[in-house]
Amino acid sequence: MFFEFMISMKTKILFYSAQPYDIEFFNKWNKNYDFQIDYLDILLNQKTVHLSNGYDAICIFVNDKVDSEVAKTLSENKIKMIALRCAGFNNVDLEITKKYDIKVVRVPAYSPHAVAEHAVSLILTLNRKTHKAYNRIREMNFSLNGLMGFDLKDKVVGIIGTGKIGSVFAEIMKGFGTEIIAYDPFPNQELVERNLLKYVELNEIFSKSEIISLHCPLTPKTKYIINENSIQMMKDGVMIINTGRGALIDTKAVINGLKKRKIGYLGIDVYEQEEKLFFKDHSYEIIEDDLIARLITFPNVLITAHQAFFTDTAMNEIAKVTLNNIYEYFYNKNLVNQVAY
Repeated sequence: MFFEFMISMKTKILFYSAQPYDIEFFNKWNKNYDFQIDYLDILLNQKTVHLSNGYDAICIFVNDKVDSEVAKTLSENKIKMIALRCAGFNNVDLEITKKYDIKVVRVPAYSPHAVAEHAVSLILTLNRKTHKAYNRIREMNFSLNGLMGFDLKDKVVGIIGTGKIGSVFAEIMKGFGTEIIAYDPFPNQELVERNLLKYVELNEIFSKSEIISLHCPLTPKTKYIINENSIQMMKDGVMIINTGRGALIDTKAVINGLKKRKIGYLGIDVYEQEEKLFFKDHSYEIIEDDLIARLITFPNVLITAHQAFFTDTAMNEIAKVTLNNIYEYFYNKNLVNQVAY
């Protein structure tokens, strides 16, 4: 036991993209491990990867990039593990990390309820316009003009991706009395047996749904799953919700759909170019990203800055699982949450 304690004391971990809340929760759970952790509030990329020299492992988040050049430098710096403190791993080139024998682990399910509930909150806010009503009342404007919503009951909700988050989202939306159809290349028959949803082909999701919510991982097959062609199939006034990954949506196509009034509502918690914007205060800067600047101008668009995961339950689970993933590796135990190559 003393030997293990001494090893953990020597294990040095460098955090990239660390925010104050990361420091709070990871320091709390690190009392069980006594790892040496240093935090950086900058992204991991080719310009910053050299800072990993002298560490045993790095911990990264959704917008940190591990490409061939970054992986090569990590290998030269003798980094043995990349610990993702998130579920997605599309920002890591797994073929390259395998080549350099760098282990990659993740947090597969920190809180599916957190993300699913945030998706529902986007739907409710866009529909009932509570964000606009809040601002009106603060200005003593009690008018209801322009705040008309619709009943969710009997609406057709299409879910793309029925993993843990998509399944919880289906349960919540069923409580509103909606009709749920879903697409997933790996259907969960339990959801069908519980009468929560019906699986259909992807084109039927696009053509029949009044609300479409994305809960699938970002892969070469799902990149820009919302595009000019799929939007053209959709009902006029469709609501699109994305709490998955930004590149599931072709932003230019969505802007065109909004301008043509094909898309009636858009709620996104993720954005393809978010690494240049999210998790930072840019209120005193000129935003050079014309696409997000255009999106913000639409009154029927609601954008949150990748906060769907952000609950105390999720943060506790992320910190606990991430540190345990690192512990498992450095004690030669089975890596339960290793990302398969």
